[in-house]
Amino acid sequence: MNTLTERIQTLDGLVWQPFAMPLVLVIVGGLITFATGFVQIQRFPLAVRFVITSILKKPPAREGCITPFQALSTALASTVGNGNIGGVATAILIGGPGAIAWMWLSAAVGMATKYAEAVLGVHYRVRRDTGDLASGPMYYITGGISSPAIAKTLSYSFAFFGMCAALFGTGNMAQSNTVARTFVEAARTIGGFDVPAIVPGLLITTAVGLVLLGGIKRIASVAERLVPTMVILYVLTALTFLILNINQIPDIFLLIISSALTPSAAFGGFAGATMAQVIAAGVSRGVLSNEAGLGSAPIAHGIANVSHPAEQGVVGIFEVFVDTFLICSLTAFVILASGLWSNGSYQDSSGDLTAAALATSIPFASVLVATCSFLFGFSTLIGWCYYGEKCFEFLFGSKKIVSYRIAFTGLILVGSMVSVPLAWAIGTLLNGFMAFPNLIGLLCLVGKVRKLTQDYFTSQASRSM
Repeated sequence: MNTLTERIQTLDGLVWQPFAMPLVLVIVGGLITFATGFVQIQRFPLAVRFVITSILKKPPAREGCITPFQALSTALASTVGNGNIGGVATAILIGGPGAIAWMWLSAAVGMATKYAEAVLGVHYRVRRDTGDLASGPMYYITGGISSPAIAKTLSYSFAFFGMCAALFGTGNMAQSNTVARTFVEAARTIGGFDVPAIVPGLLITTAVGLVLLGGIKRIASVAERLVPTMVILYVLTALTFLILNINQIPDIFLLIISSALTPSAAFGGFAGATMAQVIAAGVSRGVLSNEAGLGSAPIAHGIANVSHPAEQGVVGIFEVFVDTFLICSLTAFVILASGLWSNGSYQDSSGDLTAAALATSIPFASVLVATCSFLFGFSTLIGWCYYGEKCFEFLFGSKKIVSYRIAFTGLILVGSMVSVPLAWAIGTLLNGFMAFPNLIGLLCLVGKVRKLTQDYFTSQASRSM
């Protein structure tokens, strides 16, 4: 098993070296940023207003399976997951504090990328033979790229790797792995006893399996209620910790910035990091967490009940902001303020490091983190099962979806028992394979995104005059 883990980590390192996937993500996000007139900055106030409106007002009946807020909740259910608890921890353990600065950079351009994905998702969505709407990169690539050969190659590649990422990657096994480890940590620190990882693994597997029987409307309904609750619980816990350690915040911020271009030397239990490791850890875990460029979120955003694709696009901007700039940043500051990131006993950790960090200032924090991890993992698992299901449907049709759901549910239990390095290496590797055809598709469709953006905001300006 160690040999397998090392081989996957080597391949993952090649995919996420600075001049491979990180560079492609920054280039694509940068081009979309310029093409849309810095939409993530200029339209951010609109994004906030639109999300608040979609919460308070029921949208008029239009073509679409779910409301804009349900689409946001479903997308956030998959993005706000254990990448925010365990992924951030592994980023720091691999790349040091500077990895967080690269996570922020990837999110800054990723807000524009997520905007483009949601816009294209709505514009090119289709109605399947089941009567349900379907969306995602496989459809906007097929519908938007004029060359049939290129479109088919890219769309089928995305669907295949998307299905694999959902079954084996960060949308499944890495989630149950973190849930199990935080549960075990809570039992050890609070109860003083060891719980086998299979126990929380069985618990999360059973809970997810029951929800998946209901399909997208059940998933969206659960996500709509669960996501705000779990985000508020985790944010309040992390903010409490930071208030108690407020004097450290300026120094931690300076440490993150100064370490972004200066690799962290080995000290304590921290093994040190090369510049390539700093960038790769920050960008790969950033994409793992906010999914901008990955191509997963437009599968949910694309079936939202909106009057124009750009309306759901601005919701995508808000999604990345909440995920990375709010929740991931809180986790990072907690871990760095605790000092445990350089403790040798936590070097193969994930969410259990976050739990231990919070527990240094908040009694029983490990129980709160275990609860948040369970909720985050639960929400991500149900969201990613839907994403993988849509990829499976694109490749094989609708008749065998039940077999896919059974396989997905079984692999949740497997993920709870594998090692942390193996779970996260598989996840980030498959994320890279999944993102590549989507990013090529986005490059080909930048002009379409620009046109849809101009059409919407020009008409908005005309109506306001």
